[in-house]
Amino acid sequence: MKVSALTRISLRTIALAYLFVLLVLPLIIILWRTFEDGIGAFIDSISTPAAVSAFQLSTLIVLIVVPVNVVFGIVTALALVRGKFPGRNLLQGVVDLPFAVSPVVVGVALILLWGAGGWFGGLESLGFKVIFSLPGMVIATIFVTLPFVVREVEPVLHEIGDDQEQASATLGASGWQTFWRITLPAIRWGVTYGVVLTVARSLGEFGAVIMVSSALPGQSQTLTLLVHGRYINDHNTFGAYSAATLLMGMAVVVLLLMTVLERKRAAK
Repeated sequence: MKVSALTRISLRTIALAYLFVLLVLPLIIILWRTFEDGIGAFIDSISTPAAVSAFQLSTLIVLIVVPVNVVFGIVTALALVRGKFPGRNLLQGVVDLPFAVSPVVVGVALILLWGAGGWFGGLESLGFKVIFSLPGMVIATIFVTLPFVVREVEPVLHEIGDDQEQASATLGASGWQTFWRITLPAIRWGVTYGVVLTVARSLGEFGAVIMVSSALPGQSQTLTLLVHGRYINDHNTFGAYSAATLLMGMAVVVLLLMTVLERKRAAK
């Protein structure tokens, strides 16, 4: 079906206007409100003890979550693609569960499991506190970011097949040698892209984390919780805009990295 030039221009104009109103305009307003008093005020706002602590905590959570998800993601993807076992379809559904379940529900479930009256609440009496502390925030973030590495590695494994792995095994290589020298190099771009997605989601997670965090500044407050706390509780709109701009800057870096990796992967 041929589309006239006027129709194409109209569709593009509508699409660009839609994106501008929903995405670009809010970002412009946040940036304008952040820097209207100068960059010095912005730096002062994001260098407070609460902001520095929130940045460090967000970074720490990312540093814990990413390795866990990489190991789990690779093992799970290999099991789903290379393995044939009872419950394989069930595992496929479990991997996609974080996409379907609200993060708030995840937080509530973790409270029921790890809270004072939960199934594993007795661990708190032994000095291992999960809810309203770092472990609970890490577990919540791991859950919501669980599918990314799996779903990026899985199609790569399907694409490369297992011919080289079988040839390696025929030549006498062990399972670990085959994995390190054949499988891992072949899936490295999928793993890397999954890591980038995991980092992006970990930095921006709010719903699950706020349920299992005390949100106290300097203790268990991430950057997203800092934005919420400054805007809702402290009525510090400028501080909230500054923290949001910092978070947005980190997201832009992740987005640029994703773009570069996608181009390299396409070239490969």
